[in-house]
Amino acid sequence: MSQRRELEKLTGLDNLFGDDEEKSLSDSTLPLSQIILPPSQPRRYFDPIKLKSLADSIKEVGLLEPIVVRKIQEDKYELVAGERRLKACEIAGLEEILVVIIECDEKKARKLRLVENLQREDLNAYEETIGILELLAEEVDVDQETVVKLLYDMNNESKGNSNHNVMVSDEGRIIQDVFLRLGKITWQSFVANRLPLLKLHLDIQTALQKGEIEYTKAKEINRIKNDDERQKVLNKAIAESLSLSEIRILVGNILTSQSESKPSSHNQEQKEKADKIYKALRKSKIWNDEKKLKKINKLFAQIEALLEENKDDPSLQQGSLVSENSL
Repeated sequence: MSQRRELEKLTGLDNLFGDDEEKSLSDSTLPLSQIILPPSQPRRYFDPIKLKSLADSIKEVGLLEPIVVRKIQEDKYELVAGERRLKACEIAGLEEILVVIIECDEKKARKLRLVENLQREDLNAYEETIGILELLAEEVDVDQETVVKLLYDMNNESKGNSNHNVMVSDEGRIIQDVFLRLGKITWQSFVANRLPLLKLHLDIQTALQKGEIEYTKAKEINRIKNDDERQKVLNKAIAESLSLSEIRILVGNILTSQSESKPSSHNQEQKEKADKIYKALRKSKIWNDEKKLKKINKLFAQIEALLEENKDDPSLQQGSLVSENSL
């Protein structure tokens, strides 16, 4: 088996290299003390229970799949793929670990890490979204904000809402190619269903990142704008493993209570509008125009009639417009 096919077999990253030339590799064992993590590692959260289970399995039968590393200096190797296995071996108390040593530059190593992370079976929607954005940014060689803008521009163009030719640009072609190679989701579906995840509240994003709650439940809880109320529901949903229907009832009750306990924002806007009209009328030269003055008098009459209807309710008279005489 060629070196390249051996790497594909061990890492499952056969869609990464494309037509790149084969990379030299060797398999060996290394002391855990010689393996370091890169400054930026895409994997963000490990379920402690599952990690302990893997460590117990390694104690019993050994590590079945090597990790992948690259040499960066004498007696120092940087992890490329397999952080979960590395951590499990540390928990298991091993001093050495089976590795595959490859030769690649930092850019290729980052890409390997990102793709390996995206192939995890336990990846949740939020982690996958961030992972894909990171990979796209790496491939297009721009920051993630620019990638998001490019995706929205492509989406608008595909719907005929833009004259930009992003789809046929180099960046657009690279983005489309990455989604095809990943085979997880189309770029159109990614824009419609995944990019909105970036607008979730920070506490919701954190819970998704940790794999503590499903995406559909997180979206429902995210409807609560009050930070304290949202955190309470989030904690309860996680601790008690609430169903989506139970969460919907909780969220619905909170939103209803909040709307009943505070004045309508629309009402406040109307009051502010009345104040602006009052001030504008005082400064206006409209009083010198007889035709317009007649119209104003009719409006005043209508307003006074409304106020008369509600004269027994003082709260409805606050902030009302004054009569023409006071002007």
